[in-house]
Amino acid sequence: MDIKKKIEEIVKKIKTDKSLLAKFKADPIKTVEDLIDVDLPDDLIEKVVEGVKAKITVDDVKGAIGKLKSLFGK
Repeated sequence: MDIKKKIEEIVKKIKTDKSLLAKFKADPIKTVEDLIDVDLPDDLIEKVVEGVKAKITVDDVKGAIGKLKSLFGK
């Protein structure tokens, strides 16, 4: 299993579905387990959850920076 690819797929699903995002914020481990539909060891699930959280945060920051640049015409 390509973990990086799975993280990207999960992030895409979460960012396009507000109810899924809310579910992820409330219970990230359960949400990821449901999305990947594969039984993984707890330590690996936790790493996937941390990867998803990091990717969502980075994407949000990039989006905010892009909006700021457009406000100032740069």
